[in-house]
Amino acid sequence: MKALNIENTAKNRLIRRKEVQVKTGLGASSIYALMKQGKFPYPIHLSIRRVAWIESEIDSWI
Repeated sequence: MKALNIENTAKNRLIRRKEVQVKTGLGASSIYALMKQGKFPYPIHLSIRRVAWIESEIDSWI
């Protein structure tokens, strides 16, 4: 059971846009266009100018 918790924690980490781009193969413009259409996970705002995505949501989208 302990290994399962470690795996879940790793998948719930926050990833920045560059890593999202690498994982999905999409460019920044495509990510934001898909978000506008409601077809891509929305990020969490970390501060006024910083956002990050939940890795498990990106993995589910892929």
